[in-house]
Amino acid sequence: MKILMVLTSHADFGDTGNPTGFWLEEFATPYYSFLDAGAEITLASPKGGLPPVDPASRQDQFLTDATHRFDEDKVAQNLLEKTKRLSDVTPDGFDAVFYPGGHGPLWDLASDDHSLALISSLYAQGKPVAAVCHGTAALLHAKTADGKHLIEGVEITAFTDGEELEVGASDYVPFSVEQGAIKLGAKFRKAGNWSSFAVRDGLLITGQNPQSSEAAAKLLIESLQA
Repeated sequence: MKILMVLTSHADFGDTGNPTGFWLEEFATPYYSFLDAGAEITLASPKGGLPPVDPASRQDQFLTDATHRFDEDKVAQNLLEKTKRLSDVTPDGFDAVFYPGGHGPLWDLASDDHSLALISSLYAQGKPVAAVCHGTAALLHAKTADGKHLIEGVEITAFTDGEELEVGASDYVPFSVEQGAIKLGAKFRKAGNWSSFAVRDGLLITGQNPQSSEAAAKLLIESLQA
């Protein structure tokens, strides 16, 4: 079981002057879920090297057993510091791909040609494609071999407009993942704000928010072990 995890390289929250990046828990929880299930994990990012972690995700209220485990795990820290450049990664040999969230993906992974090609290739090979929270933005513009959007007619979820409003980011994000998904024909599903909610529809697996990272990771593991 070989899983590729793709993280954002984008560190600036638009023109707000504030930092962003990937959300630590949304990386750490799936990472250890996969590792403990016996998976071999490869990390990649558009620029390679150490991807930016959103400093907000290091606030006490967002830390979990998985984030604490990561802080004690030199092997995982070293792996994160040396993510592969996405343009150097091919889909060959991977059984699935997983995209953690954080606001960063809205600026880079949502439109990264290498990422979109990777997703489309894995999907065409019948391999699961998974994401959580804003990581779902990376899936929006990926297409099937016949040019159809992967998410068209498919049940997915992501960080919702209501949650974006609650964190005060609605006016600063480049686009709404929820509205973007609906516009492209997805069957967008959601639970209450900050509820754990994950959806599997065929090869696509998505989680709504940080609270859903474990559920999304579990669905991916189950799909690989089926």
